[in-house]
Amino acid sequence: MDRQTVIGLILIGLIFIGFSWYSGSQQAKRELEKIRIDSINQVQKAKEAEWLAKNEKIQAEQDSMLRISQEERMRNSLGTLLYNAQQGSEETFTLENDKIIVNFTNKGAAISSVVVKDYKTFDDKPLYLFKPENNVFDLTFTTNQNINTSNFYFTPVKTEKAIKVNGQEESMAFRLYTDSLSYVEYLYTLKPDDYIVDFKINFVGMENIMSPIQTDLLLRWENTAPQQEKGYDYENQYTTLAYNHPGSKDIEELAISKGEESEVINTKIKWVAFKQQFFSSIILAENDFSNGEVGYETMKPGSGNMKHFTASLKIPYNIQTDSYDFSFYFGPNSYKILKSYDNEFQKLIPLGWGIFGWINRFIIIPTFDFLGGFMTNYGWIILLLTIFIKLIIFPFTYKSYLSMAKMRLLKPEMDEINAKYPKKEDAMKKQQAMLDLYRRAGVSPMGGCLPLLFQFPILIAMFRFFPASIELRQEHFLWATDLSSYDSILQLPFNIPFYGDHVSLFALLMGVSMYVASKINFAQNSAASSNQLPGMTFMSLYLMPIMLVVWFNNYSSGLSYYYLLSNLITIIQSLAFRHFVSDTKLHQRMKENAKKPRKKSKWQMRYEELMKQQQQQQEMAKKRNRK
Repeated sequence: MDRQTVIGLILIGLIFIGFSWYSGSQQAKRELEKIRIDSINQVQKAKEAEWLAKNEKIQAEQDSMLRISQEERMRNSLGTLLYNAQQGSEETFTLENDKIIVNFTNKGAAISSVVVKDYKTFDDKPLYLFKPENNVFDLTFTTNQNINTSNFYFTPVKTEKAIKVNGQEESMAFRLYTDSLSYVEYLYTLKPDDYIVDFKINFVGMENIMSPIQTDLLLRWENTAPQQEKGYDYENQYTTLAYNHPGSKDIEELAISKGEESEVINTKIKWVAFKQQFFSSIILAENDFSNGEVGYETMKPGSGNMKHFTASLKIPYNIQTDSYDFSFYFGPNSYKILKSYDNEFQKLIPLGWGIFGWINRFIIIPTFDFLGGFMTNYGWIILLLTIFIKLIIFPFTYKSYLSMAKMRLLKPEMDEINAKYPKKEDAMKKQQAMLDLYRRAGVSPMGGCLPLLFQFPILIAMFRFFPASIELRQEHFLWATDLSSYDSILQLPFNIPFYGDHVSLFALLMGVSMYVASKINFAQNSAASSNQLPGMTFMSLYLMPIMLVVWFNNYSSGLSYYYLLSNLITIIQSLAFRHFVSDTKLHQRMKENAKKPRKKSKWQMRYEELMKQQQQQQEMAKKRNRK
């Protein structure tokens, strides 16, 4: 190894040793600096934590002072008793008779829920008109500020939490004290064997506390009506809010909807009803509400509820008035029960307007109630009711058959007249010849319409009666478990639009019977049938039965059963008439009548005169066209 190499190696070693020493010293400095910075950060964090704790303490003290100040102001504003009434524990109290169970809560002194005892839901559960979690009852009045009673815990006057009405009326009273001598009292009274709960609001010693400038008190009532029947859509068609004006014999209803409806009422109101298909909750003011706002929101199918009802009602107030009388009705939509209260409550039952309502009120319901006094099976009652109705219109049905039979026997002569006047311009002559033929034979072309004329209002009346008749609710007959709702012999795994997810046998049988009855009618009235357009024949014979089967699949099985019975009796009558009425003898009688001189009726004379005038006008029009 030469001298230069040795010197190079020594220099490299010195450089390496120097670099190692330098790196070590720098690393030591960095660690010392890190320790110094960490120490400073810890001191800083400690100072920040101390500052935050001190600041939070100051803020808490300020909040506490502010809260105490607000509470003090509230206490001074409300008074100690009213202020303390904002806090408490909720308790339930009960009044019960043979008809209903009424539960109250001391918070707001409200009726929290009502159970109708003689009825069950479609799935055999207790029938609640509304439940505590969905109920709001609030009275707003003004002292030196607005007071909402639903925010306060009332003091019960009686210590009993459950009172059973036995032979005499019982009361439940709650008081909201403003001072030791002044209070607002809610007094509820339940009588034996009744659906009415009397409700009285008393202002005791409140003259100097109530604001002298207020002219109205505001009563707000809300609740959600649970689903009671198995068909949501069907029940929804009869669930709405209704109200009555003082002195009026009619009621007003919000439109039936699957959404929301509301209305502002600027005139006096006697009562407001949250109405379902078979049950209602009604509030009535003895001296009327001055005005109000009402509405509802429809709940979704499957939620277990139908509609959420709201009513904000104003009560006229003056400083001299210290008591207000109201009453609640919680019960079934039974025509007899509702009518007994003499407040037009029975108008809640949709029996139809005009003649349809008269038929229901004065014929159907009395007959139905009379038959119900002798038997409990409503299937047989509907059968007897159908027979009774058919007996009433039997004379017209018989005359109708004779009229159609005569028309059938006159068909050859009618064909001759059609052949004699084939041209359109001879239509007037053909019509005059037809009328002369009818007159000589003693036939009324409108005679076949008589039974329909009398039967149509009855059919419409029954269409309104059966779905609204609580007597049919949950009544069994044959395969139907509830005559007020649809019957189902087959549950489909899917839903068919407009038809549903089930098959109603009564609806199917009703459609078949309608087809058979129409077929027989067309066969017996071939003269009129031949003049009908093919589309009309198809509609009457096929389309109408099919449409009614689809429509009635979700309707009351009692209604389908009634229409089935009506069609069957019509078929039997038609076959019996055909068997016992001889066409030969009838034709012979028509020929004999044709030989007798007949005086024209005033209607025939006017009609013929009108025909002559029209014929003259047509001839004059022809002459003008020739020129």
